[in-house]
Parts: sequence; structure tokens; C-alpha cells
Amino acid sequence: MASINFLYRSTKEKSNLVLRLLYRYNGADYVFGAKTKFEIGKNYWSKQHKKKSKDIEITNKQTDVNNELNKIENHVLNIFNSASIENINKDWLQTEIDNYYNPKKETKIPTNLIDYIDFYLDYRKNEITETNKSKCRVIKNKLIKYETFLKKKILIKNINDSFKNEFVNYQKERMYSQNTIQREFVNIKTFCKHARYLGLETHPQLDSLRIDRQKTEKIYLTYGDLTKIENISKSQLTESLDNAKDWLVISCHTGQRVSDFMRFTDDHIRTENGKHLLEFTQKKTGKNMTIALHSKVLEILNKRNGKFPYPISDQKYNDLIKKVCELAEINELTKGSKLVETETDSKVYRKKSGIYKKYELVTSHIGRRSFATNFYGEIPTSFLIYMTGHSTEAMFLNYIGKSNKDIALEMAKYF
Repeated sequence: MASINFLYRSTKEKSNLVLRLLYRYNGADYVFGAKTKFEIGKNYWSKQHKKKSKDIEITNKQTDVNNELNKIENHVLNIFNSASIENINKDWLQTEIDNYYNPKKETKIPTNLIDYIDFYLDYRKNEITETNKSKCRVIKNKLIKYETFLKKKILIKNINDSFKNEFVNYQKERMYSQNTIQREFVNIKTFCKHARYLGLETHPQLDSLRIDRQKTEKIYLTYGDLTKIENISKSQLTESLDNAKDWLVISCHTGQRVSDFMRFTDDHIRTENGKHLLEFTQKKTGKNMTIALHSKVLEILNKRNGKFPYPISDQKYNDLIKKVCELAEINELTKGSKLVETETDSKVYRKKSGIYKKYELVTSHIGRRSFATNFYGEIPTSFLIYMTGHSTEAMFLNYIGKSNKDIALEMAKYF
């Protein structure tokens, strides 16, 4: 059982009272003191505060002083009763007294979806990557436009089947692809589930809501395509095209994302037992990687005096490798999707499915998928999964587009 008293500990005529906390624990007595911000006169405290008086002003002052001191005492005792006794000390006491005067403001959790996205980003700022934060902001900006279209706030508790259907129709009218809509709706559900975790009301239908993904073609560069790329005449290549071509070959033989391979430098290379190893940290996952360098990568390094090509922006890289593949005459008609302008001079681009020349479908991601697809069956799958960073073999096989039939045929080789 703890008790509190207040003391005047100053030679000055006016001073702040000291609060003293007394309690007994495991047979030992403890006393801690800390300053309050309650200022009082020395004469009043020593001669008037505890004495009955017929002076109405003194009586009223006693009442006011006692009310304030009771509030401070109740605040400290309430916190004391819920605290771990091992944490109680002078600093703890001073902190709780300071908190009485400057109480911590309770964060109000937004109930509308758009404001909640900002809250979510701040709440999980140390857990999610910059890439994911950027994706969340893109979704938020789309939802702001959608909310303007609806002319009403989008409340978390109203994310139900009706909202899903209206959201899908709205996005399709603006020519967004099925998979873009599906991916963004998954994120909306993530925000809502996080809100529910913090105690907010969500709709009973939330967990059962889903949008199906549309099957997409797995575009990759075959060994034949890569040979064509390597054999492009030097006279056809500018310095920037040659630089992009080398990066493309490197990506097809390392299996890394553009955000990672574009940061490769010779400082990341070390040699062990005669083998060249590349060590780096993946930007998206934060995973420390050590990979062996393929002979094709070493050829490029030798060509460039031990250096990697110079880094360029993702957009510039995307544009240049399309041109590289066009020069390599990778023209076979291929089913896929690419960004096209919705109307002439509209500057609005959406993905459109169709039959295109293969070079038109080439993007920065193609190197990663080409690596996984070309080396599947040549290198143990567990090694490939380590390189690509997929969580499971099922995810990896889906990534390279292997069906049950393909897997069965692979198995047949062993029978």
C-alpha cells in the first residue's frame, strides 16, 4: 500500500511543492521524492494550510490547494498501482508527475479509408519498405479520385461486397487491368484488417471479399534470344544501347530485380577458391545475398575492365532494352500486354492485352523471369528459389508458368 505526502523544501518565500511517495515491498520501506509544478507560499504552507481558519479567503484557498493536491496524488497512485514495482524509482516518479501536467494525447484512429492509409503508413513506418509505402500512396491517390466521384467518404466499416462491385466497375471504366484492380483491392483489405486489429468496426463480409486474378503470359528471353542479343553488331549499338544490352545479359544470369542489379559495383565482388562471388543486400527484402557470377557476367566485366555497366534509371532501361531486342530481331508474335495510350495525346496509359512483337513486351523484369525459367531443370530448384527469393516452390513454379503437366513431364525423366 503506497501513500503520498507533500513537502515544502525551500528557503525561498515561494516554491514548488515536493511530492513524496512511500511504500513497502518485500519487507523493505521505500521513499522517493520528485518536484511538482504546484507553487505555494512558504508562510501559507507552514502557518495556514492545515489550521482551521475563520478567514473565508484562507478557507477557500485551503479547499483549492487540497483539490489540486488530491488530483496529483490520485494520478500518481493510479499509475503506481498498475506499474511493475521493479520499475519504480525517482526518475519514474518525476516522469509521471510531468505526465500529469503534460498528458500524452491519445491518437485518434481514423474511421475513413483514405485517412487511415496515412495512419497505417505511420504506424508501420519501421516495418514496410519504401517501395510498399510508395504503392500505398498510389492507391490512396486513386481512392481520393474515387471518393470525389462518389461524393462521400469511404468508411472502413462499409468495405463490403457492394463497395467491391462498384470499385471494380469504376476502375474498369478507366481501363485499368483486372490484375491491377485485384492487387489494389487486396491492399484495401489489408488496411481494413489492420484497422480491425486496432479495434475499429469492419463489415462482416470483409474476409470473404475477393477479386480473381487474370492469367497472364509469362514472357521471357530464351537462350536463342540471348544469343541474338549478344550477337548484335557493334556498329548498330550506341554507347547507351551497349550499356543497356550488358545490363540485360547480367540480369538474365543473376535473376535479381532492377532495383538490385542496377546498384552492382566491382566493390561487391570477392574471389574465394577461384570462384567470383557477388555480395549485396536486396533493396526490397533487406536480405543479404551471396551469389556466384555466371561466365556471361564475367565476360562483360572483362570487357569493361572489371567494372559493371554504368547505372541508369528504370524508365530509361525499359526503353533501351526494347530497342536492343528490336535490333536483335526478337520479333516473334507473342501474346501479352503492354502500356498503350488510351487516346491520342491523352498522356494516359493503360495495359492492353493483345498479340505483339516480342521485343515490345520486354521490360526490366524480363531478366529475372528469364533466369528462373531458363535455369529451371538445370540448377536445383532450391538454389533458384534462393536466388529469386520466392517463399515456396509452388510460388516459384507459378512465377515461371510451370503447369502440373510440365512438372509431370519433368518427373517422367526420372522413371
